[in-house]
Amino acid sequence: MKLHEYQAKQVFSEAGIPTPPSQLARTADEAVAAAEEIGYPVAIKAQVQVGGRGKAGGIKLVDDAEEAREAAEDIIGMDLKGIHVDRVLVEGAVDFVDELYVGVTMDRGEGEPVAMVSTRGGVNIEEVAEEDPEAIAREHIDPAFGMHPYQARKVVYEAGVDREVANDVASILRTLYQLWDDRDGADAEINPLMVTSEGEVVAADAVMNIDDDALFRQPELAEMEDDVADDDSLEAKAEEYGFDYVRLSGNTGIIGNGAGLVMTTLDLVDHYGGSPANFLDVGGGAKADRIANALDMVFSDENVDAVVFNIFGGITRGDEVANGINQALEQFDEIPKQVVVRLAGTNAEEGMEILNEDLVTVEHTLEDAVQRAVQYADEAEAEQ
Repeated sequence: MKLHEYQAKQVFSEAGIPTPPSQLARTADEAVAAAEEIGYPVAIKAQVQVGGRGKAGGIKLVDDAEEAREAAEDIIGMDLKGIHVDRVLVEGAVDFVDELYVGVTMDRGEGEPVAMVSTRGGVNIEEVAEEDPEAIAREHIDPAFGMHPYQARKVVYEAGVDREVANDVASILRTLYQLWDDRDGADAEINPLMVTSEGEVVAADAVMNIDDDALFRQPELAEMEDDVADDDSLEAKAEEYGFDYVRLSGNTGIIGNGAGLVMTTLDLVDHYGGSPANFLDVGGGAKADRIANALDMVFSDENVDAVVFNIFGGITRGDEVANGINQALEQFDEIPKQVVVRLAGTNAEEGMEILNEDLVTVEHTLEDAVQRAVQYADEAEAEQ
């Protein structure tokens, strides 16, 4: 479960991590009232769980009531990367001189949690990790003992954080790790962690994702779940259709039957230089209407530039899948995304014959299907 920024900040603040004064608003009037109470300048921030909100117009800095109203009216109700914005966080602006990144996640390769610190805060940390991995200092933590103070200081100093604020940053990192551990976190991060002109350190953003299987141990966080799901129409659609679905940040849509098969497809997309847009498992025994619903979901994600279908027929029959794909695509005057299909298993050959190759590209191996989908996605992105 992914907490909204305002929810994560509430959790962080209660644990002692400094955050700017803020209030949630669902209307322009509420936003102006909150801004007046907090004091200008303030930031008006869309509360949706997507990256790049600022570049997409979802964050605006304002200096008076007129600007606050205009910003709130622009942001509330907007469509931000396929998600409807129905609330904003009104937050006191931070006069900063530096931006840092701190985070905690599980390093599955090492089988241990890892704490990360970088002086390259305020930008996409995934891009930093890819372009300049040395810019991120890392420290693995034995979960049996937790994060020792010396480990927090070590990773902060290795990152090159200014000595004047290093101890404060180390203290925040230890608190973040403790929250991650106590709250059954999957990920916890602050990006940016801002250093003010007065030498204070403030969490200007907050991310916290909770292990769904542990929510029974986190009743306070579980109560936030309904509020989390409300604003993501794709998540709501997935629940309505009964799909296992996770939205990712890439542009190659993935549909398969069975979690292992979908994960394999996702890994191959990454292997061949693509970027997965989602995990979507339609389950076993998928009928034609279920396949059509899956396509409807992926087509609804504006980040998707191409779709790869990977179906292995056991209970699921290839001819039924093919009929579902045809029925879904025949509804369009123009196919919105390139679709690549690979069928194997029960009635796969019959399905191949049924597929309308005017609407889809058919590949006989998974590797070929993934490479073709990545190619289509790259070409579509280049044309945008």
